[in-house]
Amino acid sequence: MREAVFRALADPTRCRIIELLARRDLTAGQIAEEFPMAFASVSHHLRTLRAAGLAATRRDGRHVHYRLEVAGFEAAMGFLLDTMARVGMRGSRVADLADR
Repeated sequence: MREAVFRALADPTRCRIIELLARRDLTAGQIAEEFPMAFASVSHHLRTLRAAGLAATRRDGRHVHYRLEVAGFEAAMGFLLDTMARVGMRGSRVADLADR
């Protein structure tokens, strides 16, 4: 999962989708309205976020609602914090980051 998370986060469009979903849940159509690209392209980005554990869906009739999912973020943060600890950076700076 960790590799999928970082691959997903490496794309500016997917990062923008995450920013949108951090504000509120949105339908696929609402997300697509924010981007100058085909709906199919936005749909691909949404599938990538779901596969990485960064987004989840809920169907409501014909609409699919997207929301952020914690699992992918936890995997990435766990990896980063463990790596920082291994290189001797486990100190007040790391603790401060974890408390945010």
